[in-house]
Amino acid sequence: MARSTLFKLFTALMLLGSTAQAQDNTMPATRHTDTIVVGAGCFWGVEKRFEAMDGVIDAVSGYADGNGVQPTYRAITQKRNQHNPNNHAEVVQITFNPAVISLTTLLQRYFEMHDPTQLNRQGNDIGTQYRSIILTNSQAQADTAQQVLTAYQPLLSQAGYGAITTQIKPLRGFFPAEQYHQDYIAKNPNGYCPDHSTGVRFANDNKSQTAAVDNSALLSGKHILVIDAENYCPYCEKFKAEVANSYQGDIPLHFRYANAVNGLTLKTPTWATPTIILLQDGKEVFGRQGYLSPDEFYLLLGKFKLGDTEAFDVAFDKGTDSRFCQQYEIFKNTPDGVFTDKLSGAPLFDTRDRFDSGTGWLSFTKAVNGAVIEKPDNSYGMRRTEIRAKVSGIHLGHVFNDGPNGRPRYCINATVLDFVPRSQG
Repeated sequence: MARSTLFKLFTALMLLGSTAQAQDNTMPATRHTDTIVVGAGCFWGVEKRFEAMDGVIDAVSGYADGNGVQPTYRAITQKRNQHNPNNHAEVVQITFNPAVISLTTLLQRYFEMHDPTQLNRQGNDIGTQYRSIILTNSQAQADTAQQVLTAYQPLLSQAGYGAITTQIKPLRGFFPAEQYHQDYIAKNPNGYCPDHSTGVRFANDNKSQTAAVDNSALLSGKHILVIDAENYCPYCEKFKAEVANSYQGDIPLHFRYANAVNGLTLKTPTWATPTIILLQDGKEVFGRQGYLSPDEFYLLLGKFKLGDTEAFDVAFDKGTDSRFCQQYEIFKNTPDGVFTDKLSGAPLFDTRDRFDSGTGWLSFTKAVNGAVIEKPDNSYGMRRTEIRAKVSGIHLGHVFNDGPNGRPRYCINATVLDFVPRSQG
Protein backbone atom coordinates (compact mmCIF):
# COMPACT_ATOMS: atom_id res chain seq x y z
CA MET A 1 0.00 0.00 0.00
CA ALA A 2 1.00 3.63 -0.40
CA ARG A 3 0.92 4.19 3.39
CA SER A 4 3.94 2.89 5.22
CA THR A 5 3.55 -0.16 7.43
CA LEU A 6 6.45 1.19 9.48
CA PHE A 7 4.43 4.31 10.19
CA LYS A 8 1.58 2.19 11.54
CA LEU A 9 3.89 0.16 13.75
CA PHE A 10 5.49 3.34 15.09
CA THR A 11 2.05 4.82 15.82
CA ALA A 12 0.94 1.65 17.55
CA LEU A 13 4.01 1.50 19.78
CA MET A 14 3.69 5.14 20.77
CA LEU A 15 0.01 4.76 21.62
CA LEU A 16 0.42 1.51 23.53
CA GLY A 17 2.82 3.28 25.86
CA SER A 18 -0.14 5.03 27.48
CA THR A 19 -3.74 3.96 27.99
CA ALA A 20 -4.95 7.53 28.08
CA GLN A 21 -4.54 10.50 25.80
CA ALA A 22 -5.05 13.88 27.45
CA GLN A 23 -7.31 16.47 25.89
CA ASP A 24 -5.14 18.62 23.61
CA ASN A 25 -6.31 22.21 23.47
CA THR A 26 -3.82 23.35 20.81
CA MET A 27 -5.29 24.49 17.54
CA PRO A 28 -4.75 22.15 14.54
CA ALA A 29 -3.33 25.06 12.53
CA THR A 30 -0.27 25.14 14.79
CA ARG A 31 0.80 21.69 13.62
CA HIS A 32 1.64 20.14 10.27
CA THR A 33 -0.64 17.17 10.94
CA ASP A 34 -3.64 16.44 13.10
CA THR A 35 -5.47 13.31 14.22
CA ILE A 36 -9.08 12.43 14.93
CA VAL A 37 -10.73 9.14 15.88
CA VAL A 38 -14.09 8.08 14.43
CA GLY A 39 -16.32 5.02 14.57
CA ALA A 40 -18.77 4.14 11.78
CA GLY A 41 -19.38 0.42 12.17
CA CYS A 42 -16.89 -2.24 11.10
CA PHE A 43 -13.50 -0.56 10.88
CA TRP A 44 -12.24 -2.44 7.82
CA GLY A 45 -14.11 -0.41 5.20
CA VAL A 46 -13.81 2.84 7.16
CA GLU A 47 -10.03 2.53 7.31
CA LYS A 48 -9.73 1.85 3.58
CA ARG A 49 -12.01 4.71 2.55
CA PHE A 50 -10.15 7.27 4.63
CA GLU A 51 -6.78 6.05 3.38
CA ALA A 52 -7.93 6.69 -0.19
CA MET A 53 -8.57 10.39 0.50
CA ASP A 54 -6.09 13.07 -0.53
CA GLY A 55 -4.57 14.64 2.55
CA VAL A 56 -4.99 11.59 4.77
CA ILE A 57 -1.54 10.41 5.81
CA ASP A 58 -2.59 7.24 7.57
CA ALA A 59 -5.56 5.43 9.06
CA VAL A 60 -5.23 2.84 11.84
CA SER A 61 -7.98 0.50 12.96
CA GLY A 62 -8.44 0.24 16.71
CA TYR A 63 -10.63 0.39 19.80
CA ALA A 64 -11.68 3.32 21.98
CA ASP A 65 -14.25 4.72 24.44
CA GLY A 66 -14.57 1.56 26.52
CA ASN A 67 -14.36 1.01 30.25
CA GLY A 68 -13.78 -2.30 32.00
CA VAL A 69 -13.49 -4.24 28.73
CA GLN A 70 -10.18 -5.40 27.26
CA PRO A 71 -9.38 -3.49 24.04
CA THR A 72 -9.15 -6.64 21.91
CA TYR A 73 -11.33 -7.97 19.13
CA ARG A 74 -12.03 -11.14 21.07
CA ALA A 75 -13.23 -9.21 24.12
CA ILE A 76 -15.41 -6.59 22.43
CA THR A 77 -17.19 -9.19 20.28
CA GLN A 78 -18.17 -11.45 23.17
CA LYS A 79 -21.92 -11.86 23.40
CA ARG A 80 -22.02 -10.44 26.94
CA ASN A 81 -20.55 -7.19 25.62
CA GLN A 82 -22.81 -6.83 22.59
CA HIS A 83 -25.16 -4.45 24.41
CA ASN A 84 -22.67 -3.25 27.04
CA PRO A 85 -22.66 0.60 27.02
CA ASN A 86 -19.09 0.48 28.34
CA ASN A 87 -17.85 -1.67 25.48
CA HIS A 88 -15.11 -0.32 23.23
CA ALA A 89 -16.14 0.91 19.80
CA GLU A 90 -14.45 -0.20 16.59
CA VAL A 91 -12.79 3.02 15.47
CA VAL A 92 -10.21 4.39 13.06
CA GLN A 93 -7.53 6.90 14.03
CA ILE A 94 -6.99 9.26 11.10
CA THR A 95 -3.79 11.23 10.69
CA PHE A 96 -4.25 14.02 8.15
CA ASN A 97 -2.74 17.20 6.79
CA PRO A 98 -5.16 20.09 7.48
CA ALA A 99 -3.55 22.11 4.69
CA VAL A 100 -4.74 19.49 2.17
CA ILE A 101 -8.02 18.27 3.67
CA SER A 102 -9.86 20.25 6.30
CA LEU A 103 -11.41 18.65 9.36
CA THR A 104 -14.81 19.84 8.11
CA THR A 105 -14.39 18.01 4.80
CA LEU A 106 -13.06 14.94 6.57
CA LEU A 107 -16.10 14.80 8.86
CA GLN A 108 -18.48 15.43 5.97
CA ARG A 109 -17.06 12.35 4.24
CA TYR A 110 -17.35 10.48 7.56
CA PHE A 111 -21.06 11.18 7.89
CA GLU A 112 -21.67 10.37 4.21
CA MET A 113 -19.98 6.96 4.40
CA HIS A 114 -22.36 5.41 6.97
CA ASP A 115 -25.85 5.75 8.43
CA PRO A 116 -25.43 7.88 11.55
CA THR A 117 -29.11 7.50 12.43
CA GLN A 118 -28.66 3.82 13.38
CA LEU A 119 -28.06 3.28 17.09
CA ASN A 120 -25.37 0.75 18.04
CA ARG A 121 -25.40 -0.92 14.64
CA GLN A 122 -24.59 -0.59 10.96
CA GLY A 123 -26.76 -2.85 8.81
CA ASN A 124 -26.45 -6.45 9.99
CA ASP A 125 -23.60 -5.57 12.38
CA ILE A 126 -25.38 -5.10 15.71
CA GLY A 127 -23.80 -4.14 19.02
CA THR A 128 -22.38 -1.23 20.95
CA GLN A 129 -18.98 -1.79 19.35
CA TYR A 130 -20.51 -0.59 16.05
CA ARG A 131 -21.79 2.73 17.41
CA SER A 132 -21.36 5.96 15.48
CA ILE A 133 -18.90 8.11 17.39
CA ILE A 134 -16.43 10.99 16.96
CA LEU A 135 -13.61 11.21 19.51
CA THR A 136 -11.86 14.57 19.51
CA ASN A 137 -8.49 15.80 20.79
CA SER A 138 -9.44 19.47 21.29
CA GLN A 139 -12.38 21.75 21.90
CA ALA A 140 -11.87 23.13 18.40
CA GLN A 141 -12.36 19.64 16.95
CA ALA A 142 -15.47 19.11 19.06
CA ASP A 143 -16.96 22.40 17.86
CA THR A 144 -16.29 21.51 14.23
CA ALA A 145 -17.81 18.05 14.66
CA GLN A 146 -20.96 19.53 16.18
CA GLN A 147 -21.25 22.06 13.36
CA VAL A 148 -20.97 19.32 10.71
CA LEU A 149 -23.51 17.13 12.53
CA THR A 150 -25.94 20.04 12.84
CA ALA A 151 -25.62 20.78 9.11
CA TYR A 152 -26.19 17.14 8.14
CA GLN A 153 -29.34 16.54 10.18
CA PRO A 154 -31.76 18.57 8.00
CA LEU A 155 -30.40 16.88 4.88
CA LEU A 156 -31.11 13.47 6.40
CA SER A 157 -34.52 14.56 7.64
CA GLN A 158 -35.44 15.80 4.18
CA ALA A 159 -34.53 12.36 2.80
CA GLY A 160 -36.76 10.62 5.35
CA TYR A 161 -34.14 9.57 7.89
CA GLY A 162 -34.42 9.99 11.65
CA ALA A 163 -32.25 11.68 14.24
CA ILE A 164 -28.48 11.34 14.18
CA THR A 165 -27.20 9.13 17.02
CA THR A 166 -23.50 9.99 16.60
CA GLN A 167 -21.76 10.71 19.90
CA ILE A 168 -19.13 13.48 20.08
CA LYS A 169 -16.77 12.96 23.02
CA PRO A 170 -13.18 13.70 24.06
CA LEU A 171 -10.73 10.91 23.26
CA ARG A 172 -9.58 9.20 26.47
CA GLY A 173 -7.44 6.54 24.85
CA PHE A 174 -6.88 4.76 21.56
CA PHE A 175 -5.77 1.13 21.27
CA PRO A 176 -4.57 -0.11 17.85
CA ALA A 177 -6.32 -3.28 16.73
CA GLU A 178 -4.50 -6.54 16.12
CA GLN A 179 -2.15 -6.55 13.15
CA TYR A 180 -4.39 -8.75 11.02
CA HIS A 181 -7.08 -6.04 11.16
CA GLN A 182 -4.77 -3.39 9.74
CA ASP A 183 -5.24 -2.90 5.99
CA TYR A 184 -7.64 -5.86 6.15
CA ILE A 185 -9.28 -5.18 2.80
CA ALA A 186 -5.94 -4.92 1.02
CA LYS A 187 -4.88 -8.25 2.55
CA ASN A 188 -8.12 -9.94 1.45
CA PRO A 189 -8.65 -8.86 -2.16
CA ASN A 190 -11.60 -11.13 -3.02
CA GLY A 191 -14.26 -9.96 -0.61
CA TYR A 192 -16.57 -6.97 -0.35
CA CYS A 193 -16.79 -3.57 1.34
CA PRO A 194 -19.62 -3.04 3.81
CA ASP A 195 -21.39 0.09 2.59
CA HIS A 196 -24.15 1.48 4.80
CA SER A 197 -24.16 5.01 3.37
CA THR A 198 -27.52 6.74 3.04
CA GLY A 199 -26.72 8.46 -0.24
CA VAL A 200 -27.44 11.84 1.37
CA ARG A 201 -24.65 14.29 0.67
CA PHE A 202 -23.70 17.76 1.76
CA ALA A 203 -24.80 20.57 -0.52
CA ASN A 204 -21.21 21.65 -1.20
CA ASP A 205 -20.21 18.13 -2.24
CA ASN A 206 -19.08 17.76 -5.84
CA LYS A 207 -21.15 14.58 -6.04
CA SER A 208 -24.83 15.13 -6.67
CA GLN A 209 -27.49 14.31 -4.14
CA THR A 210 -29.05 10.87 -4.50
CA ALA A 211 -32.04 11.03 -6.82
CA ALA A 212 -34.69 8.51 -7.75
CA VAL A 213 -33.44 6.19 -10.48
CA ASP A 214 -35.65 4.90 -13.27
CA ASN A 215 -35.39 1.10 -13.18
CA SER A 216 -38.27 0.44 -15.55
CA ALA A 217 -35.93 -0.95 -18.21
CA LEU A 218 -34.87 -3.69 -15.78
CA LEU A 219 -38.43 -4.98 -15.35
CA SER A 220 -38.42 -6.84 -18.66
CA GLY A 221 -36.02 -9.54 -19.80
CA LYS A 222 -32.67 -10.61 -18.40
CA HIS A 223 -30.34 -8.09 -16.74
CA ILE A 224 -27.16 -8.05 -14.66
CA LEU A 225 -27.28 -5.68 -11.69
CA VAL A 226 -24.13 -4.67 -9.82
CA ILE A 227 -24.49 -2.88 -6.49
CA ASP A 228 -21.72 -0.29 -6.52
CA ALA A 229 -20.24 1.79 -3.71
CA GLU A 230 -20.87 5.51 -3.36
CA ASN A 231 -17.56 5.74 -1.50
CA TYR A 232 -14.28 4.17 -2.55
CA CYS A 233 -14.42 0.37 -2.67
CA PRO A 234 -11.34 -1.50 -3.97
CA TYR A 235 -13.40 -4.65 -4.60
CA CYS A 236 -15.75 -2.67 -6.87
CA GLU A 237 -12.83 -1.16 -8.76
CA LYS A 238 -11.27 -4.60 -9.17
CA PHE A 239 -14.53 -6.06 -10.51
CA LYS A 240 -14.82 -3.20 -13.00
CA ALA A 241 -11.21 -3.55 -14.13
CA GLU A 242 -11.20 -7.35 -14.46
CA VAL A 243 -14.78 -8.09 -15.52
CA ALA A 244 -17.16 -5.24 -16.27
CA ASN A 245 -14.87 -3.11 -18.45
CA SER A 246 -14.36 -5.93 -20.95
CA TYR A 247 -17.95 -7.21 -20.93
CA GLN A 248 -19.80 -6.67 -24.23
CA GLY A 249 -22.53 -9.29 -23.90
CA ASP A 250 -26.15 -8.89 -24.97
CA ILE A 251 -27.52 -9.16 -21.42
CA PRO A 252 -27.32 -5.53 -20.22
CA LEU A 253 -25.12 -4.82 -17.19
CA HIS A 254 -26.22 -2.01 -14.85
CA PHE A 255 -24.52 -0.34 -11.87
CA ARG A 256 -26.69 0.98 -9.06
CA TYR A 257 -26.13 2.24 -5.55
CA ALA A 258 -27.87 0.32 -2.77
CA ASN A 259 -30.43 3.09 -2.30
CA ALA A 260 -31.33 3.17 -6.01
CA VAL A 261 -32.90 -0.27 -6.57
CA ASN A 262 -36.51 0.92 -6.31
CA GLY A 263 -39.06 -1.20 -8.17
CA LEU A 264 -36.91 -4.35 -8.21
CA THR A 265 -37.70 -7.54 -6.29
CA LEU A 266 -34.47 -8.52 -4.55
CA LYS A 267 -33.68 -11.21 -1.97
CA THR A 268 -29.96 -10.58 -1.45
CA PRO A 269 -29.04 -7.71 0.92
CA THR A 270 -27.46 -4.81 -0.93
CA TRP A 271 -25.17 -3.38 1.77
CA ALA A 272 -22.10 -5.28 0.51
CA THR A 273 -20.26 -3.82 -2.46
CA PRO A 274 -20.02 -5.17 -4.99
CA THR A 275 -23.10 -7.39 -4.99
CA ILE A 276 -23.91 -9.07 -8.31
CA ILE A 277 -27.58 -9.86 -8.94
CA LEU A 278 -29.05 -11.61 -11.99
CA LEU A 279 -32.55 -10.39 -12.82
CA GLN A 280 -35.38 -11.85 -14.87
CA ASP A 281 -38.26 -9.41 -15.44
CA GLY A 282 -37.17 -7.32 -12.45
CA LYS A 283 -36.95 -10.25 -10.04
CA GLU A 284 -33.79 -11.71 -8.60
CA VAL A 285 -32.83 -15.13 -9.95
CA PHE A 286 -29.44 -15.25 -8.29
CA GLY A 287 -27.41 -12.96 -6.03
CA ARG A 288 -23.85 -13.03 -4.78
CA GLN A 289 -22.21 -10.63 -2.34
CA GLY A 290 -18.59 -9.76 -2.99
CA TYR A 291 -16.06 -9.68 -5.78
CA LEU A 292 -16.42 -12.25 -8.56
CA SER A 293 -13.44 -13.30 -10.64
CA PRO A 294 -13.95 -13.52 -14.43
CA ASP A 295 -14.23 -17.31 -14.21
CA GLU A 296 -16.85 -17.09 -11.44
CA PHE A 297 -18.80 -14.34 -13.19
CA TYR A 298 -18.99 -16.14 -16.53
CA LEU A 299 -19.91 -19.45 -14.95
CA LEU A 300 -22.89 -17.77 -13.26
CA LEU A 301 -23.75 -15.90 -16.44
CA GLY A 302 -23.53 -19.17 -18.37
CA LYS A 303 -26.04 -20.84 -16.08
CA PHE A 304 -28.28 -17.78 -16.33
CA LYS A 305 -28.16 -17.39 -20.11
CA LEU A 306 -27.53 -20.90 -21.41
CA GLY A 307 -29.19 -23.08 -18.79
CA ASP A 308 -28.99 -26.84 -19.24
CA THR A 309 -28.06 -26.82 -22.91
CA GLU A 310 -25.46 -28.21 -25.27
CA ALA A 311 -23.86 -24.77 -25.34
CA PHE A 312 -23.31 -24.81 -21.56
CA ASP A 313 -21.77 -28.28 -21.78
CA VAL A 314 -19.40 -27.07 -24.50
CA ALA A 315 -18.47 -23.85 -22.74
CA PHE A 316 -17.81 -25.20 -19.25
CA ASP A 317 -17.41 -28.98 -19.53
CA LYS A 318 -15.31 -29.03 -22.73
CA GLY A 319 -18.11 -30.69 -24.65
CA THR A 320 -18.33 -30.86 -28.44
CA ASP A 321 -21.16 -29.92 -30.78
CA SER A 322 -22.72 -32.65 -32.84
CA ARG A 323 -21.37 -32.68 -36.39
CA PHE A 324 -23.41 -30.49 -38.72
CA CYS A 325 -25.49 -29.27 -35.77
CA GLN A 326 -28.28 -26.75 -36.30
CA GLN A 327 -26.16 -23.80 -35.23
CA TYR A 328 -23.40 -24.86 -37.62
CA GLU A 329 -25.88 -24.92 -40.49
CA ILE A 330 -26.99 -21.39 -39.59
CA PHE A 331 -23.47 -20.01 -39.30
CA LYS A 332 -21.64 -21.78 -42.12
CA ASN A 333 -22.83 -19.37 -44.81
CA THR A 334 -23.45 -16.15 -42.87
CA PRO A 335 -22.56 -12.94 -44.73
CA ASP A 336 -19.57 -10.73 -43.93
CA GLY A 337 -19.14 -10.23 -40.19
CA VAL A 338 -17.61 -11.36 -36.91
CA PHE A 339 -18.34 -14.30 -34.64
CA THR A 340 -18.40 -13.28 -30.99
CA ASP A 341 -18.25 -14.97 -27.59
CA LYS A 342 -21.82 -15.91 -26.68
CA LEU A 343 -21.30 -14.73 -23.09
CA SER A 344 -18.82 -11.82 -23.08
CA GLY A 345 -19.61 -10.50 -26.56
CA ALA A 346 -15.90 -10.24 -27.39
CA PRO A 347 -14.97 -10.70 -31.09
CA LEU A 348 -13.38 -14.11 -31.70
CA PHE A 349 -13.35 -15.05 -35.39
CA ASP A 350 -13.89 -13.23 -38.68
CA THR A 351 -15.80 -14.59 -41.68
CA ARG A 352 -12.84 -13.53 -43.84
CA ASP A 353 -10.84 -16.29 -42.18
CA ARG A 354 -13.57 -18.95 -42.40
CA PHE A 355 -13.34 -21.93 -44.74
CA ASP A 356 -15.29 -25.12 -45.35
CA SER A 357 -13.25 -27.99 -43.92
CA GLY A 358 -15.96 -30.56 -44.58
CA THR A 359 -15.75 -31.70 -40.94
CA GLY A 360 -19.15 -30.44 -39.81
CA TRP A 361 -17.66 -27.83 -37.47
CA LEU A 362 -16.90 -24.18 -38.14
CA SER A 363 -13.31 -23.79 -39.33
CA PHE A 364 -11.05 -20.73 -39.43
CA THR A 365 -7.41 -20.18 -40.37
CA LYS A 366 -6.91 -17.79 -37.45
CA ALA A 367 -8.61 -16.05 -34.55
CA VAL A 368 -9.04 -12.34 -33.99
CA ASN A 369 -5.73 -11.02 -32.65
CA GLY A 370 -5.50 -11.47 -28.88
CA ALA A 371 -8.98 -12.98 -28.61
CA VAL A 372 -8.14 -16.57 -27.63
CA ILE A 373 -5.68 -18.51 -25.51
CA GLU A 374 -4.20 -21.93 -26.20
CA LYS A 375 -3.89 -24.71 -23.63
CA PRO A 376 -2.48 -28.25 -23.92
CA ASP A 377 -5.23 -30.89 -23.94
CA ASN A 378 -4.15 -34.50 -23.40
CA SER A 379 -7.60 -35.89 -22.67
CA TYR A 380 -8.88 -39.12 -24.24
CA GLY A 381 -5.32 -40.25 -24.92
CA MET A 382 -4.80 -37.53 -27.53
CA ARG A 383 -2.40 -34.63 -27.77
CA ARG A 384 -4.32 -31.55 -28.84
CA THR A 385 -4.29 -27.81 -28.35
CA GLU A 386 -7.44 -26.44 -26.77
CA ILE A 387 -8.76 -22.98 -27.67
CA ARG A 388 -10.45 -20.84 -25.02
CA ALA A 389 -11.92 -17.34 -25.15
CA LYS A 390 -9.52 -14.93 -23.48
CA VAL A 391 -12.18 -12.74 -21.83
CA SER A 392 -14.67 -15.33 -20.53
CA GLY A 393 -12.40 -18.38 -20.42
CA ILE A 394 -15.02 -20.63 -22.04
CA HIS A 395 -14.02 -23.62 -24.17
CA LEU A 396 -14.32 -22.98 -27.91
CA GLY A 397 -12.70 -25.97 -29.59
CA HIS A 398 -9.21 -26.98 -30.77
CA VAL A 399 -6.60 -25.89 -33.28
CA PHE A 400 -4.92 -28.32 -35.67
CA ASN A 401 -2.09 -27.95 -38.19
CA ASP A 402 -4.02 -29.29 -41.21
CA GLY A 403 -5.61 -26.10 -42.54
CA PRO A 404 -5.43 -24.88 -46.17
CA ASN A 405 -2.00 -24.06 -47.62
CA GLY A 406 -0.18 -25.17 -44.49
CA ARG A 407 -2.15 -22.84 -42.26
CA PRO A 408 -3.82 -23.79 -38.94
CA ARG A 409 -7.40 -25.08 -38.69
CA TYR A 410 -9.33 -23.66 -35.78
CA CYS A 411 -12.12 -26.19 -35.26
CA ILE A 412 -14.76 -24.25 -33.32
CA ASN A 413 -18.09 -25.17 -31.75
CA ALA A 414 -20.89 -23.04 -33.19
CA THR A 415 -23.17 -23.21 -30.13
CA VAL A 416 -20.90 -20.95 -28.04
CA LEU A 417 -20.79 -18.22 -30.68
CA ASP A 418 -22.99 -15.34 -31.74
CA PHE A 419 -22.74 -13.50 -35.06
CA VAL A 420 -22.54 -9.76 -35.71
CA PRO A 421 -22.75 -8.57 -39.35
CA ARG A 422 -20.01 -6.13 -40.32
CA SER A 423 -21.23 -2.56 -40.40
CA GLN A 424 -21.31 -0.90 -43.79
CA GLY A 425 -20.20 2.51 -42.49
